[in-house]
Amino acid sequence: KVLLEEETDAVGRRVLCVIGWCPPLTRFGKVYWCESVRLKRRLESCWVGVEVGIVMAFCGSVSVVGEVVGTADRAAKCDVGGWRRDAGRIHRGLCTKHVLMSASSASGSSSSTTVSKDAPKEGTKKGPRFDDHEYVDEAPETLVRSSDSEKESSMRVKFEAMIRKAQDSICAAIEELDGEAKFEQDTWTREGGGGGISRVLRDGAVFEKAGVNVSVVYGTMPPEAVKAASERGVARDAGFKEGEPVPFFACGVSSVMHPRNPMAPTVHFNYRYFETDGGVWWFGGGTDLTPSYVFEDDVKHFHGTYKTVCDKHDEQFFPKFKAWCDRYFYIPHRGERRGLGGIFFDDLNDRDADTLFAFSTEACNAFVDAYVPIVKRRKDMEYTQDQKDWQQLRRGRYVEFNLVYDRGTVFGLKTGGRIESILMSLPLTARWQYNHTPEEGSWEHRTLELMKNPIDWV
Repeated sequence: KVLLEEETDAVGRRVLCVIGWCPPLTRFGKVYWCESVRLKRRLESCWVGVEVGIVMAFCGSVSVVGEVVGTADRAAKCDVGGWRRDAGRIHRGLCTKHVLMSASSASGSSSSTTVSKDAPKEGTKKGPRFDDHEYVDEAPETLVRSSDSEKESSMRVKFEAMIRKAQDSICAAIEELDGEAKFEQDTWTREGGGGGISRVLRDGAVFEKAGVNVSVVYGTMPPEAVKAASERGVARDAGFKEGEPVPFFACGVSSVMHPRNPMAPTVHFNYRYFETDGGVWWFGGGTDLTPSYVFEDDVKHFHGTYKTVCDKHDEQFFPKFKAWCDRYFYIPHRGERRGLGGIFFDDLNDRDADTLFAFSTEACNAFVDAYVPIVKRRKDMEYTQDQKDWQQLRRGRYVEFNLVYDRGTVFGLKTGGRIESILMSLPLTARWQYNHTPEEGSWEHRTLELMKNPIDWV
């Protein structure tokens, strides 16, 4: 008896599960499948092994990866494509035709294990993975699929063009401000469409680390992301059955900047556009400030810049998105916010797409005016080693939020994103000190209190 079932794997890719029973052994097999529905039909004829194993089928030009779980009472091992694990754990292999592990192979005989002559050798790629990107010397004109790029009015095309232009202008402004370091660029593409452009500046005169990333993603939404959205009252799986994989397109620009001087604040922004194959679309994003030492004029300038942008489009935007930002960047296990906020929004599709695109564009382009003047005022201020240590402690809080709570980080990890780009947000250095509490009435204490109890700055 053979069952076929669709699900999403650990990195968010669409898979077809082949599940077979040969008592007393239960096996679970997974094979990656392409977007073509025809591949699924072909896989329905896949042969399932007698006791241990699963055929990994070659369908057309698609190489698929198989996984099989053995039982603890057998000494089964497989060594296909260089991946070897004991029985009771997952066995993986990659080939371009088929791999068969029968009962005799489970008992230790290698004579009954058939591997196609086309199977890859040790050290070759083992199918789509989080690090399966093809690096290119120059960024292509567009990272969206050709079928999308032919439609100039497509929001996918327009949003990518906007964020790439923003990446260029913001990097130019930050290089000018730093005066010493330059952004390094990595560009990559992915089979099946999409890719990214990561730019990172390190060890500059003003910035220890600054990054501005652009990404275009074609993927499958993790079940937990669909569930989390549903809990917020958003149906991202509209058009799909419950539990069914939700293919999506995402396009965004993300940045984090960590200055050397503890008097100059860290900053983060992200603006993104999503679509699902079910016809659901939405915008998200925001910009937030994370100072180690509060300067009221700086925070008022920052918040005021974004209030001006928001008010131009809807006077309810700023109070709504400011409060949302304060909620989102909360660190529950510390009882404090990551910083002093700004704006944050998600699931935004309450008016036509072009109107929201115009708002996202202006908010993204406001970054230089909101942030650069603050750093210019603070980058050359004197500071003590104790103040530097406090900055390092605050960076530790930044790391805690990003790795534990940030939806963007978790989503990237779950959907097979490029790790270096996802973790670009982390500071070059940080510090954790046991049971540290700032002295009451100190500048550090006052700053921390504002992170625990947000106020309206404008």
